[in-house]
Amino acid sequence: MGRKRQGPSKMDLRRAAEAAEAREREAGAEEEEETTEEEESEAEDAEEVADVEAEPEAEGDLESDGDDDDDEKPKKKKAAKKPVKKKVAAPKKPTTRRARVPKEVRLKAVWVVFDNSSKRVETFPFSQKKEAEELLARKTEEKKTTFYINLVKDPYE
Repeated sequence: MGRKRQGPSKMDLRRAAEAAEAREREAGAEEEEETTEEEESEAEDAEEVADVEAEPEAEGDLESDGDDDDDEKPKKKKAAKKPVKKKVAAPKKPTTRRARVPKEVRLKAVWVVFDNSSKRVETFPFSQKKEAEELLARKTEEKKTTFYINLVKDPYE
């Protein structure tokens, strides 16, 4: 039977993360627009306050028709909102790749007769050591060169 999924797939999670990032970008852009509008209105307020303070008092006395604009305290400037820092994802750690473990290859033990240049002359199964030794004796008598026998482990074919 197939495995049951236990939650959203990787693609679903990725789409959700991208949508959240897009929403954050849009919210950041709106906040920037709001802060620029607030800064402009604060700048206009500051100009008006400066104009009122720059007027001579004589004009203020002539215009006093019940409104006490000069007596009011100048509005305090609102502290400019600090731009919201976008959350930067922590740098991802490089994934450690698992080294693929090669499949264990079954080996069989065989007797091999080698010549002087280490070339294989003949191969015998492990149980036929006597036959390998007989071939070794024959080859050394015939060619009068060096031969030797060795146990080697070969993979099954």
